[in-house]
Amino acid sequence: MMTAIEQPISTWMPGPILGIETSCDETAASVLARDGTVLSNIIASQHDVHRRFGGVVPELASRAHIESVEAIAAEALREASLTWTDLTGIAVTRGPGLAGALLVGINYAKALAYALNIPAVGVSHLEGHIASAWLQDPHFPLPCVVLVVSGGHSHLYFKEPAGLCQLLGATRDDAAGEAFDKGAQMLGLEYPGGPALDRLAQQGKGDSIAFPRSYIKKGNLDFSFSGLKTSLLYALQAMDEESRIAKAADIAASYQEAIVSVLVDKAFAAVRLSGASALAVVGGVSANSRLRELLQQRAASAGLRLSLPPLAYCTDNAAMIAAAGRQTLRSGHRATLDLDAQASLASPFTQSVKL
Repeated sequence: MMTAIEQPISTWMPGPILGIETSCDETAASVLARDGTVLSNIIASQHDVHRRFGGVVPELASRAHIESVEAIAAEALREASLTWTDLTGIAVTRGPGLAGALLVGINYAKALAYALNIPAVGVSHLEGHIASAWLQDPHFPLPCVVLVVSGGHSHLYFKEPAGLCQLLGATRDDAAGEAFDKGAQMLGLEYPGGPALDRLAQQGKGDSIAFPRSYIKKGNLDFSFSGLKTSLLYALQAMDEESRIAKAADIAASYQEAIVSVLVDKAFAAVRLSGASALAVVGGVSANSRLRELLQQRAASAGLRLSLPPLAYCTDNAAMIAAAGRQTLRSGHRATLDLDAQASLASPFTQSVKL
């Protein structure tokens, strides 16, 4: 469906596409070839900028994007062995994300598209994550269930043979990625918290502490992790400092197990209820080592086709934005110059269905 910031284009000659991603604290650019092959995927992390604050500072993120977006885009072109004039389209994240950070990428993409006289399209960050499932595996089958799990989202979709998505379940409070990050903060781990907790958990036992699993109610595919965070807080408050230090790895492993077991159970419940024969798991949390291990075990046991993107395509990246933008361009649409950031952009697939 066309939006107010899109207009139809009579023809678009498929060719190399540049993707730009600046929704949070990674400045990323990627070039896809005419057939969708990833020619380059450059990511500049801002972890060193935000580490001393224990989280992303929006104003600092925006400034860092301004300083690096042009150089990162140029590096993506060089790695792809292309020039600016070889590009036939540009895709950029329009939301959700940090407003100032999004504006840097959007304004750069619009200016570049105007200068090169090529179309640009705004892409939902969620659409990008979904598209990442097919970057390494273009023949991954439809229909399938897609679990998008990141710092701000825990969404389950049923992707139909025609490519349309239906929302099956979503987070009711805290997303899984936020639960990981806040848990890491409570444990005093370094930023970014999710990967740090994953590393610590690998040294512990996941059955050491009986943290609660929130399934809401039988047959429901929504997620809730706020109660789990509270349980971790109470568990830590009940320990003295010496115990917290001695048991840190077991605490991390048990907390992690409570998150990933719910994600896996809900994902496979969605597969069973929808009748799909394939499952894709995408987003930053899909890089978690224990989640990947459990998914692979369950998929092998069930004889289910599983798509777990390489780690480079799990976290925020521009290849996924370019892939989603390529689909939009092929459908015959482009953004106009009033394309703007939508920091609170809702899921592009809001029709919820009950199975």
